[in-house]
Formats: sequence, structure tokens, C-alpha cells
Amino acid sequence: MAKGPVDRRKPYVRIADELRRDIASGVYPVGDTLPPGARLAHQHGVSGMTISNAIAVLREEGLVTTRQGARGATVIATPDTQDANETTPERSEEFRLLFTQLQDIRGQLRRLATRLDDLDERTKDL
Repeated sequence: MAKGPVDRRKPYVRIADELRRDIASGVYPVGDTLPPGARLAHQHGVSGMTISNAIAVLREEGLVTTRQGARGATVIATPDTQDANETTPERSEEFRLLFTQLQDIRGQLRRLATRLDDLDERTKDL
């Protein structure tokens, strides 16, 4: 039995991609709320922190917004409309450098959050 290629991306990246596709296809249209994190975590067999990281990716992309106490993230744009509405002003080299550094920091924070979540899971019963 031949298996397809193994998806080696981080779970939160795969989940963010899946949710992005669902938003783009209209499963979750603009104005709708994504399912609560606990339900998504159960559905994907991952921790709540992994779901939080996936939602953070979509929030950074401007696709969803979250509010404390809300049951889920609200869809505010679709990937295609977001790209269509984006204007591409000339950006300075300094802006590009800062933006790249910010993306690196965000990636490091996501990795640290995932590691902390893993440690929390391992030490839960101690």
C-alpha cells in the first residue's frame, strides 16, 4: 500500500491552511464564527495551544478577529478579497527589514509556545 508524501509542517500550520481553505471556499463566510478552540482541538487531535497558534496565523493575515470571552474567531475577510483589497505601496527597505524581523520573532514565539505546550502536557501528571 503506497502512502502519499508525509506532511512535515507543524500542526498549527496545517490547521491554519485547512481553516484558510474553508474560509476561501465559503464553509466559514465573512461574519461567521469559527468553531470554539476546544472543538477544533478535539476535531484535529491537538492541544488548545496548537489551535491558538493556527488562529493567530489567520489573525495576522487579517482573515479573522478574536475577542476575549468570545466563543471563537470571527471571519472578517477571505483570502481572495483580502488580496484584492490590499494596495501595494512602495515600501522602504527599512520597513521590509523590520517586517522580516517581526515575522522571525513571531515564528520564534510560536515555536516557544508549542514547546511550552508540549512541556505542559508532559508534566501534567507530575
